[in-house]
Amino acid sequence: MGSAASHSARLPPPPPPPAFDAATPPKPQEEAGKPAAEEKVDYMNLPCPVPYEEVQREAFMSLKAEVFEGMRLDYTKMLNQSFGLTHSVSMGAVEIPAQGSDVIKIPHGTYEFGANFLDPKLVLIGRLSQDGRVNARVKCDLTENLALKINAQMTSEPGYSQGMFNFDYKGKDYRSQFQVGNNEFYGANYIQSVTKHLSLGTEAFWVGQQRKSGVGLVARYDTKNFVATGQIATTGMVALSYVQKVSDKVSLASDFMYNQMSKDVTATFGYDYMLRQCRLRGKLDTNGVVSALLEERLAPGVTLLLSAEIDHWKKDYKFGYGVGIGE
Repeated sequence: MGSAASHSARLPPPPPPPAFDAATPPKPQEEAGKPAAEEKVDYMNLPCPVPYEEVQREAFMSLKAEVFEGMRLDYTKMLNQSFGLTHSVSMGAVEIPAQGSDVIKIPHGTYEFGANFLDPKLVLIGRLSQDGRVNARVKCDLTENLALKINAQMTSEPGYSQGMFNFDYKGKDYRSQFQVGNNEFYGANYIQSVTKHLSLGTEAFWVGQQRKSGVGLVARYDTKNFVATGQIATTGMVALSYVQKVSDKVSLASDFMYNQMSKDVTATFGYDYMLRQCRLRGKLDTNGVVSALLEERLAPGVTLLLSAEIDHWKKDYKFGYGVGIGE
């Protein structure tokens, strides 16, 4: 009886073993403590760099806003998807040289008529002012990688007309350009991507009429958060720029310019703030010049411009407002 009772009162079976995932949980702390593997550079698949003349384009857009004085009205009328006409009227002042730091301004007004032809492979832009000055720009894609650019300015004053032909070639990870212009100007530049973020370039030019030549070097480091550039030339010019992308809408920029020939040194600090309906750009340089430009979109096809520039050293103050109509 005792043996039967003992067999009937057996202990329950042990619980099943835990699942494999629960038995071997991940160790995020240990994984995070391990050093990340360095990203290898694929030198056979580097990105194509920006054109040589646009190496400092982020700093240029933030620090070189087109401020103006007086009143400006721009009207654009698109006749079809490719062709449009423009009318521009401005009333302001023209500065003339004066002795000392005084600034002499003479009231001046201009009217400019323009025509634009925009096509994926051909762009034609022309401007004609009331004083007979003609400006023309042409961009034509000859092949998938080769493009021709023409810039011309014709005036009635002798010696002020200019023309330039640019042949741009875009490679897989490099760009090259050859230039021919009046006054026996010949130039060439080349820029190459060295890594995913770093590109290096060089340029050379010759002006036969003035018997002048020069060689330049440039470097650009571009990431998602900042862009840094450096440029030096045998003409005595040194240019440095840095643009920090604070967010998708805010950028802070600075540049440093040194001219050995004139011994001029200038440092500039600026900002570029883009909102849903407006864009605000401003800067301050070591010459005591403060400027700002506001572009406010009032309605579809209507833009308000407010411009201001104050030069404390020369006591020169410029304020302007304008309206742009048309897309």
